[in-house]
Amino acid sequence: MSSQWVDVSVPLKSGMLTWPDDPPVRISRVLDLERGDPCTVSLLELGAHTGTHLDAPLHFLRGGASIDSMPIAATVGPARVVAVSDPVSVKVAELEPYVPAADERLLLKTRNSDRRWADEPFDEGFVYLSHEAALYLAERGVRTVGVDYLSVGGFLEDQEETHRALLEAGIWVIEGLDLSAVPPGDYELICLPLRIVGAEGAPARALLRPLAARRYR
Repeated sequence: MSSQWVDVSVPLKSGMLTWPDDPPVRISRVLDLERGDPCTVSLLELGAHTGTHLDAPLHFLRGGASIDSMPIAATVGPARVVAVSDPVSVKVAELEPYVPAADERLLLKTRNSDRRWADEPFDEGFVYLSHEAALYLAERGVRTVGVDYLSVGGFLEDQEETHRALLEAGIWVIEGLDLSAVPPGDYELICLPLRIVGAEGAPARALLRPLAARRYR
């Protein structure tokens, strides 16, 4: 892998995959040079949790912080991509060998990254972070957790519980990462959400650049 920046965010487009019951994505032109208008202007219709995005505490916690209050250090700085082999969920036993550190930005690469999930129908069986593992990361004082599907919690279980365990601990959550081209290891991360006042989340652009030759399994 080169030392150049790698875009690990999902492109936004009309009709793209969204979480069930979330608003559909529609991107249209209200003005268009090709129609003789003086300029081109696009209209974006999408939910805050579309594609690669950030969850703020307000997403699951009453009175929680909104996305516009996110500290830049939450998603800018050194990060570690960790490979997870469990086909169902990320469990404590698989995280313990990595000894997650306080204030660490941890990105979890699972079997979700083995396919172009953003171009496929919604998968109820995606790999998620178990509630127990979320509590473990909260105890370790991790700063940020990123996952390679639309939710850090499962669809059939550990949805609210996992989110609450992380958000109540002040952990910022990145969802919808495309880690398919990124080997496990140490990286520099830049992931900034739109600064939407009072919102519980926002779409983001995420970039990774290798920091060192060291690699993790």
